Amino acid sequence: MQVLNIAMLWLAVVIFAAPLARGSIDQSPKAVEKWFKELRRGKEEMTKLHFYLHDIITAKNPTAVIVAQAKITSKSPTKFGETVVLDDPLTQGPEPYSKIIGHAQGIYSFVSKEEKSLIMILNLVFKDGKFNGSTLSLLASNPFLHEYREMPILGGTGAFRLARGIATEKTYAANVTTKNAIAEYHVLVLHY
Repeated sequence: MQVLNIAMLWLAVVIFAAPLARGSIDQSPKAVEKWFKELRRGKEEMTKLHFYLHDIITAKNPTAVIVAQAKITSKSPTKFGETVVLDDPLTQGPEPYSKIIGHAQGIYSFVSKEEKSLIMILNLVFKDGKFNGSTLSLLASNPFLHEYREMPILGGTGAFRLARGIATEKTYAANVTTKNAIAEYHVLVLHY
């Protein structure tokens, strides 16, 4: 039953939680059709992004919460079976008071019995600047004890329609006691 609940949660995130862009780009069906017709004349561009993700599990106002775990999770050295839902702030700098430019919204689960590794479904929702209202979607394996983790960008909305690219994550800071962490992201994305 618990496996079914986790599967339903994953499905809900994939289908229903992908936020729509709310910026200046018209998302009506007619506008999207027009955009696709003009795509042949469009030029693909590469955008570089750099920001920090703050995953706060133990605080008065957590941004990530454990929503499920298997019967064996508490005995597993890799936390196998634990599932977390998140709405983590994305900031310009690593400091907690740094300017928030968006949020990482999604879910991650501990999926390996051999090493500490996550599967992550994330929507990077930008709420500031040139990409306000646009999103990037990631689906990736994240062996978070490795120095660098490469994660594919599968798509996006708004300014990032038809996006593809790579997000490289590196742990900036982690506290084993509080389980809170800050990850640095370097993103290269191709879009029209």
